[in-house]
Amino acid sequence: MGTVTLGVSIAVPEPYGSLLQQRRAGFGDAAAHGIPTHVTLLPPTEVDAGRLPEIRAHLVSVAAAGRAFPMRLSGTGTFRPLSPVVYVRVVEGGEACARLQQHIRDASGPLERELQFPYHPHVTVAHGIAEEAMDRAFEELASFEAAWTVRSFALYEQGADLVWRKLHTYEFGGCGSSRTVPAQGSPLDSPTPAS
Repeated sequence: MGTVTLGVSIAVPEPYGSLLQQRRAGFGDAAAHGIPTHVTLLPPTEVDAGRLPEIRAHLVSVAAAGRAFPMRLSGTGTFRPLSPVVYVRVVEGGEACARLQQHIRDASGPLERELQFPYHPHVTVAHGIAEEAMDRAFEELASFEAAWTVRSFALYEQGADLVWRKLHTYEFGGCGSSRTVPAQGSPLDSPTPAS
């Protein structure tokens, strides 16, 4: 059956999601259109494809115990020089994200894993591009602001084409276990070709 690469994240809603995705592409990040704008809860994780039903059941359980919470993004930050990343900061909702990702990676569950770095909720807007472009991303999005209520998280799979596609959305509080999205569906919104 082989393995699949999964991720779990909170989608940044419209119009903010597309705006940040377009800005990321504009800074020269070639991966931008294959990655829906998000706050990571589980980084890319390779798992046995046969464990998908168990993983889905685990995520239903995590979501059922969760509650909606406010999220606010404001300004920029960077992980440089440790990691070549510029991001938009999560200034409200970070603690709720930290609890959620801990439950998702729970030692008794199918997605247990160690993290390479301590968990720090953020929205990546530039990754692994030229330093000048990273500086531009940091400066040009310094005044960015967005706020919404988080009511769900989603499971994504990375295809052979390196594009991340949403498989399921899990709503908090057990109101309907999940919504299924066709595996061939495009990420968040159909990417627009870079001009």
